[in-house]
Amino acid sequence: MTGARRPATSALDRSLLVVGFLVVHLALSALCFRGAPNQPAGDVTGVYRFWIDVWHQTGSLVGIDTAWVYPIGALPPMLLAGLLGSGPDSPYLAVWLVLVAVLDAVALVLVARRGRGLAWWWLLCTALIGPVALARIDGVALPIAVVGVLLVADRPAVATVLLTVAAWVKVWPAAIVAAVLLTGRRLAAVVTAAALTSAAIIGLALLAGARGTVFSFVSAQATRGLQVEAPVATPYLWSAALGDPGVGVYYDTGILTFQIRADGVQAVAAAMTPVLAIGVLVITLLALLARLRRVEPVELLAVTALGYVSAVIALNKVGSPQYLTWYVAPVLLGLLVAPARFRVPAVLVLVAAGLTQLVYPWFYGGVTTPTPWVIAMLTLRNALELAVLAWCLIALRTAPSGPAPRIAASGPSRTVEQHA
Repeated sequence: MTGARRPATSALDRSLLVVGFLVVHLALSALCFRGAPNQPAGDVTGVYRFWIDVWHQTGSLVGIDTAWVYPIGALPPMLLAGLLGSGPDSPYLAVWLVLVAVLDAVALVLVARRGRGLAWWWLLCTALIGPVALARIDGVALPIAVVGVLLVADRPAVATVLLTVAAWVKVWPAAIVAAVLLTGRRLAAVVTAAALTSAAIIGLALLAGARGTVFSFVSAQATRGLQVEAPVATPYLWSAALGDPGVGVYYDTGILTFQIRADGVQAVAAAMTPVLAIGVLVITLLALLARLRRVEPVELLAVTALGYVSAVIALNKVGSPQYLTWYVAPVLLGLLVAPARFRVPAVLVLVAAGLTQLVYPWFYGGVTTPTPWVIAMLTLRNALELAVLAWCLIALRTAPSGPAPRIAASGPSRTVEQHA
């Protein structure tokens, strides 16, 4: 990633980024409006808008009056998208895409000030992931989290506020907050920022009428089955593709996703929760050992954040295509603080992103009706997700130690200067 940290300061740099931003967002938006193949904006037009329509028609609002699959912070952007009306003839999708584009534009400007290579990597990654990068609630959480990681080294409390807000939109940025807590130095400020931000969001939800529904997303996610695109589902898909009558794919109307049908699959899905917990624990232990070796704190933070995120993706029983957007914030942080070291995961993520778009939306029929060549693409994508996790484990284990503490005399007393 040569030049990743060179700011986009010239008029040419800025003009090219503006053109790139417009091309990517307009092209992906066009695919969303086209609706084919496989309704890439279906979550926005068929699910988010439906929830807002039900509220207009019945007065019952998800997350407030009923249990919900998302954290309560996901509700405001869905309501904002309906400001100009809801229903099938409303501009709901257009407003949603404009909202995401505005958030992306603000974050991209800040990224470009840190490095034009960083900005271009994000744009390329967005283009490769495809329309789901914009047409999912993850598209709202991502730019907030990106701004957060840009500030995490210099203003950890402000960064934590932004990351906590993003986590209340979609849970994954909590992994970066955990990395900040584990590797940072201003623990009191970080904990206070996270606690006060969460308290404010919960308080607003309670004022709006929510009660036990605020944390309903936890149990809703816990009861999910094994989704077809999850890495652990790959052997089942191959069995189905090769003609095993005991394995198949079905559409779960409760959770609105395709899942695996097979003997014992529920036990596998249940087992993935402790497997994920073990993966997170291993990342934590390796990060603690690296901290004891005095690894550069900001680089340790970037690797740990990517480690947590990659564990949540690779060891999850769910594998939705928009999960690829989760890599963006920690990879950008890594490219900012250690561009040479993070070249490998940056490339792996880009390849995985491109394969993800090929699988969904372009050839998703070959997943729901398992077809060997499509399952082969998905298998490679899943292998790359595991490769990113493996890279993080190795990077944490082999990260170079920093210099030893320097003891400086000052009059009759001595102080220890830590390398920061």
